[in-house]
Amino acid sequence: MKLFSFAFAAVLSLASFAGGAFAQSGNTLTIQLKDGPVVIQLMPEVAPKHVAQIEALAKKGAYDNVAFHRVIEGFMAQTGDVKFGNMEKGFDASRAGTGGSDLPDLPAEFSKTPFVRGTVGMARSQDPNSANSQFFIMFADGSFLNGQYTVVGKVVSGMENVDKIKRGEGQNGEVSNPDRMIKVTVGSK
Repeated sequence: MKLFSFAFAAVLSLASFAGGAFAQSGNTLTIQLKDGPVVIQLMPEVAPKHVAQIEALAKKGAYDNVAFHRVIEGFMAQTGDVKFGNMEKGFDASRAGTGGSDLPDLPAEFSKTPFVRGTVGMARSQDPNSANSQFFIMFADGSFLNGQYTVVGKVVSGMENVDKIKRGEGQNGEVSNPDRMIKVTVGSK
C-alpha cells in the first residue's frame, strides 16, 4: 500500500508540474524593437497551424529586420512580410505587405478569442485561407475583427514598446522609413 501511495503522489506531483508552471511557460515569441523587447504569448491551442508557421519562420531568422510596413494609429501595427519587407535584404516599400514566405498559405483558424489591445492576429487577403507570414499587433480593441481573422497570441510584456512604433500616413497606414523587428526569437517565458 505504501508503494501505491508513493507512486500515486509522484503521479499527482508530476501532473501538477505539467499543468502548472511548465504548461504556463508555453510558447513565446520575443521581438526586439528599437525601444526594447516585446514578448508575445503564442496560442497553439487556438491556432496550431498558424503558431507552428510563425515559430518555424522565427527559428529560421526570417522575421529579423522585417519592417512594420502598415501602422495605423488607434488600430494596429502590421509586419511579417518576409519576401518584400526585409530592410536588409531586398526591401521594396512599394511591395511590402503583398508578400509572404516560401511556406504554404494556411486555412483559417478562427476562434472566439476577441481582438483587444495587445492581441496578435494574422494578416490575410480577402481569401480567409490566405494567411502566411504577416501578422499584426492591436493598439486598441477591434471587435469588428472577431471571428474574421485568426488570433495567434497576445502581448504579455513590452506593449509600451509597441506603442512607440512609427505610424504610417494615409488611410492604409503605409510607413515611409519604417521601424523594424530587429530580432525575433522563439522560446519559453
